[in-house]
Amino acid sequence: MTCGASPGDRPGGRAVETDMALHLIKLCVGCDSITDLEEWIEENRALHRRLGRDYEQTHTTRMVPKRVDELLDGGSLFWVIKGQVAARQKLLDIRPFTDADGIGRCRLVLESKVVAVEPRPFRPFQGWRYLAAKEAPRDIDLKSGDLAVMPEDMRRELAELGLL
Repeated sequence: MTCGASPGDRPGGRAVETDMALHLIKLCVGCDSITDLEEWIEENRALHRRLGRDYEQTHTTRMVPKRVDELLDGGSLFWVIKGQVAARQKLLDIRPFTDADGIGRCRLVLESKVVAVEPRPFRPFQGWRYLAAKEAPRDIDLKSGDLAVMPEDMRRELAELGLL
């Protein structure tokens, strides 16, 4: 499954995703920046390496999404950091399981690469929410010009002021 499964480009951004693609959005609790998230991922990878384990990035949630096929058809987990949608990670798999206390949970298996997206304000919420592909912010990539080289905190401030 590839994120850019449909041909063509969005103006100023990434390739258009399939119409069926669906995303999740979730608060990134404890992270103040995309850099914090990337450092946390690397710390976990290093820990697994020291313990001689294979590394697979997962995020555990309480609820299991019902629309798994749509999510795995090019979907991503979008992270809300400090009140703004700031980054995404591609969803690779969704694995329901029962924990040691007999409570049903779900592991979201994520690609380790964190992709910055155009910042957009988002109010706090519990758990995760579905996010339609047409409502998802675009990736910030080299095609994004000045936005791609702008520091994250500056992008955040400009978005808060409604200038992005």
